[in-house]
Amino acid sequence: MRTVNVDKVTEAVREMCINANYFLSSDMQKKLKEAAEQEESPLGKQILCQLQENLQIAGEDQIPICQDTGMAVIFLEIGQEVYFEGGDLTEAVNEGVRRGYAEGYLRKSVVGDPLIRENTKDNTPAVIHYEIVPGDQVKITVAPKGFGSENMSRIFMLKPADGPEGVKEAILSAVREAGPNACPPVIVGVGIGGTFEKSALMAKKALTRPADQRAEIPWVRDMEEELLKKINGLGIGPGGLGGRVTALAVNINTYATHIAGLPVAVNMCCHVNRHAVRTI
Repeated sequence: MRTVNVDKVTEAVREMCINANYFLSSDMQKKLKEAAEQEESPLGKQILCQLQENLQIAGEDQIPICQDTGMAVIFLEIGQEVYFEGGDLTEAVNEGVRRGYAEGYLRKSVVGDPLIRENTKDNTPAVIHYEIVPGDQVKITVAPKGFGSENMSRIFMLKPADGPEGVKEAILSAVREAGPNACPPVIVGVGIGGTFEKSALMAKKALTRPADQRAEIPWVRDMEEELLKKINGLGIGPGGLGGRVTALAVNINTYATHIAGLPVAVNMCCHVNRHAVRTI
């Protein structure tokens, strides 16, 4: 059994909240550079170059890469041989978010009640997902999620008879209807299978997969490639102003499901697709 003080979690989350909002991950930087080279629309190419310039300025001046610094989404993969000491783990995570958003001068965008809508003034509480895994380490993924793209996400409870073509059409329709509102070019996270909530969680986690890493299952990998091509054929383009680069990647996660169902969730993220990963 390995003992981990929750203070380490707080400090890691604090740093990751700041870094994820100041610096784009290397996989996303690579994808944006490739997109600028591939885009044929002059206006689309100009927008992609401006996005890269924005990233450079943000890093040099230590300011957020987007004004919407998001609601903090945290994935914790906790080894079953880990024992936490020093306090409550959930509070430790929220304290890390609290400190990170204060010290990083990041916009506080969370309201404590969805209808009363009074700002909590520290961007907490975070949305935290816990998973128990083998081993004695703790993997933390911090993914600040802006709501321009979050609001464009969809879930479909398809019939099994809809099959692969129904799944693909559902995903395409979600991107088509989102148009410019998801701040393209986007990453399209997809969850297929499970239940209503499982598919949505898979779609969210799919966004944290490196954008240049394809699925291991052959049919899933083929669907990712086919959908990316079709999405980029919609003509939405960078900023929704036309072009061939509407999406930078389509990441699909799958899970077993019930004989009577075929849940499909689509969680889109704008071009910044912020995520930071650390293991303690």
